[in-house]
Amino acid sequence: MTRNEVRLIRARLVVLAAVLITLWSYAAYVASQDAVDLLRVRALADTLGQPIDRLILSLQAERRLTTETIAGATSTAAPLVGIRESTDRAAAEVREFTEGHDLRLLSAGEVRDRAGELVRRLNGLGTIRSQVDTGRLDRAQAVDGYDQVIDVAFRVYGPEWGAYESALAVDTRAVIALARARELLAREDTLVSTALTGGRLGVDERRRVTELVSNQRYARTEAAAGLPVDGQGEHQRLAAGPEFADLLALEERLLRADTANALAGITIQAWRAAADAALDALQTLVTTTARSSVERATPSAAGIVARTGTVVGLGLIVVLVLLLSWAGTVRRLIGELTRPDVDTLARDRDAPPTPDSANQQLFLRLTRRNQVLLRDQLSLLDGMQRRERSAEETSELFQLDHLTTRIRRNVETLIALAGATPARRWRRPVPLLDVARGAVAEVPDYHRVLIAPHWPWSLAGPAVTDVIHLLSELIENALAFSAADTTVRVTGEHRPQGCAVLVIDDGPGLDESALAEANHLLGNPPPDGPPTGPAGLYAAAVLASRCGAHVSLRPSQRGGTAAIVLLPARLVTVRGTDRAPATAPPGTPYPPARNGADLPDPSGDGELPTRVRHTGPTGPEHGRTALDTVEMPVAKAARRHP
Repeated sequence: MTRNEVRLIRARLVVLAAVLITLWSYAAYVASQDAVDLLRVRALADTLGQPIDRLILSLQAERRLTTETIAGATSTAAPLVGIRESTDRAAAEVREFTEGHDLRLLSAGEVRDRAGELVRRLNGLGTIRSQVDTGRLDRAQAVDGYDQVIDVAFRVYGPEWGAYESALAVDTRAVIALARARELLAREDTLVSTALTGGRLGVDERRRVTELVSNQRYARTEAAAGLPVDGQGEHQRLAAGPEFADLLALEERLLRADTANALAGITIQAWRAAADAALDALQTLVTTTARSSVERATPSAAGIVARTGTVVGLGLIVVLVLLLSWAGTVRRLIGELTRPDVDTLARDRDAPPTPDSANQQLFLRLTRRNQVLLRDQLSLLDGMQRRERSAEETSELFQLDHLTTRIRRNVETLIALAGATPARRWRRPVPLLDVARGAVAEVPDYHRVLIAPHWPWSLAGPAVTDVIHLLSELIENALAFSAADTTVRVTGEHRPQGCAVLVIDDGPGLDESALAEANHLLGNPPPDGPPTGPAGLYAAAVLASRCGAHVSLRPSQRGGTAAIVLLPARLVTVRGTDRAPATAPPGTPYPPARNGADLPDPSGDGELPTRVRHTGPTGPEHGRTALDTVEMPVAKAARRHP
């Protein structure tokens, strides 16, 4: 054997060892994450969640009594003193959390930081109270001050409250969203109660009441849709029962009444009784749903710990035994294969040097083999998910499917950056909406991505793989540079020269120089590789160049960044017709014709199947009026397209 063959064998064994260690590491991570997640959520709920809940309830009551006092109510002095003391007690519990050191919460540093910000806001609450008591603060200013503190309190609930995508994490997000919907109802109660106390509801205040009624009804319905089955049933009973009947009737009277006489026939006593009943019912639902979710997760704790020990401990032993065995085999093979003889020495001396292209071809062959293995793994996972009936195991299989999909994206992107064409291709056009969903499936935090529902275009089949990876690079970049409680929106727009796909985030945005530098990189990717730093934008630029798309960045209207992918007319058709637009030159190939294995796969069809719906965070700030929740794409097509 030649030295190149020896190096090839050694490289293959190293790759196998790396794959084995990676698979064990991921299995250990998945197995241990359940236990870590359950421990963290239980600890956060005990040490911080309950004090935060009590603090928010006290702040809501203090906000209403404060504004009623400003409006002239004389019976609120004593209750206001009592509720302020209740707020201070809850605030003291939050301060205790920020100063404590619970070993179960070593991974919750960001939660502690947000709780610290809440404590700093609470320290300023005394200023608001003194200004109210001395008459230096009007109703609007007082309401705004309390609203800001309550918003910071809700922001303490971040992704660490169930970061692992388990049933407990999904339930936790739904409960938090329902609590946010209750806050909207509390703001409506404050505004109406103050107006009834003062005997006047102005035009601006009536408009605000209308907005709050609409928003709290929508947010409450959206939050309830994410609750467990028993929680959904309880919410439906409440919404149709006496707890909300009087409130709904009074709200309708306010919305239909004349502006000049909006409060006619409504007394403060009637409104107080209706609002208190609805608020108490919602709080009871929040509390019971949270408790039942934790109770459902607790019995599985012993099994989780046992499974974690088996995978981490026994799996490590197996990995070490295999690695030691392989190391001995490698040493024996190298000793045999590198034993010199006269013919080998002469052949090595006279042979010309190996060109660099040979190393690149080896890289591509190994990468394509990995792609075939990923195809087989995705097919196996798909079959397991179809047979599996346990919700917990199905969730874990889906997460493993998602991780494999992201690995496949990296493999195919490497092949594309090397100048070759991935084996997974489509021959016929694919709906552009499915292409966008396929891109979302390849990124982490996919539940934060919202996709517009109406996409009347189809994308040329040979361009599908490149455009999927191009959009996934831009979507992942948008997710990485925006806060975890925001969304990234993906939509399509008609353009004279084709159509445009927009990826919009709510991040901090870019200054002019950084924006100009990023656009220069997107329009002129350096031929010798990515510059230091923006590797994702470099990959997007290369993929766009391959398929003939054009990518640019601009500030979005909400302060973040919008990435615009312009797809030329030769790549897109309007749904419902199989012919290309008139602006596309006949016979235009995509990509430029290649030879050998790079030719399109004639078996490729125009399907990009989708899987089950996975809802993301909901709440008033995540209203989805024009955008629907993404449906996760799957790897079914991988069974037909290697």
